[in-house]
Amino acid sequence: MLSLSAGHLETARRTLEPAVFDYYQAGSGEETTLREAAAAWQAYRLRPRVLRDVSSVDLTTELLGTTTESPFVVAPMAFHGLAHPDGECATVAGTGEAGCLSVVSTRASRTLEDIGAAATGPWWFQAYVMRDRGLTEALVQRAAAAGARAVVLTVDTPYVGRKHKVSGVRIAVPDDQFLVNLAQHLLPGAVGREAAEQDPSMTPEVIARLADVGGLPVLVKGVLRGDEAVRCLDAGAAGVVVSNHGGRQLDRAVPSALALPEVLEAVDGRAPVLVDGGVRSGTDALVALALGAAGVLVGRPILWALASEGADGVTAALQALAADLRHVMAVAGAAGTGDLDPSMVSKTLRPAD
Repeated sequence: MLSLSAGHLETARRTLEPAVFDYYQAGSGEETTLREAAAAWQAYRLRPRVLRDVSSVDLTTELLGTTTESPFVVAPMAFHGLAHPDGECATVAGTGEAGCLSVVSTRASRTLEDIGAAATGPWWFQAYVMRDRGLTEALVQRAAAAGARAVVLTVDTPYVGRKHKVSGVRIAVPDDQFLVNLAQHLLPGAVGREAAEQDPSMTPEVIARLADVGGLPVLVKGVLRGDEAVRCLDAGAAGVVVSNHGGRQLDRAVPSALALPEVLEAVDGRAPVLVDGGVRSGTDALVALALGAAGVLVGRPILWALASEGADGVTAALQALAADLRHVMAVAGAAGTGDLDPSMVSKTLRPAD
């Protein structure tokens, strides 16, 4: 599994334009949060069970009524068209072939209708509340019409985090890609980049509003505190995603791996809790699932796979993650995700490096 990820990473590094690779790879500030992500998962230790029948391991997962073949979910990421000519259409096709679920970004470089037509499996739509809220609502409605089964509202981006690695570097995203889902022929009125920027004045009332206009459940992504998770659920959220935006927003934000237990305790089973940030192996996913996560989002490794081998690379990466998880679950004495619980995870031996 690790060799596959490393292979895709190195191929992507050679294949992508340097500015594009840096844009995908960059974290905010001094990149402290980015560096800590994987180490935070590795700080946990496992308490395996023995003498269990693990001749077959079932990874089947249900997320808000959608059944998938494994708990891995492709995280929302912008501008897949910079990684592969088919962009998000290749990503959702490859994800579906692996039996997994995709979350499609507002900043997708293909239309929602084309993405929906290319999807071979279930997908959710990631939304930002934009300065022109009518744009957000129209996108949610279009996503629902195109086949999205849920909305993932990203809330940790009132302003885009400063990334020194790409400071002053213009990523060549022409307006016809940046605004592909906001083009005048698709939505009424003239739309510019400023209107499509995130709205820093949003409050929890937007959760119920988006659920109403789209007729879909809304999960809130970007939660790192238990009290904030409860606040989102009280406002109508159908679930939360523990996330620090891949280390791309507030530098020195707590790693998702360390925030997850607090959020799970506060939510107390009211709604599914998913997690992303630094998951690079089946063992990382095992820790997350044992702690209580309902699903695990994977980001950059999917972009590296897409840049390397297109849809087939996405499928291979997700299948490799599933195979790795199936193996470590068997060794840990779990025949299915239902066998995992917090008793299988020890407290951290040391802080994240």
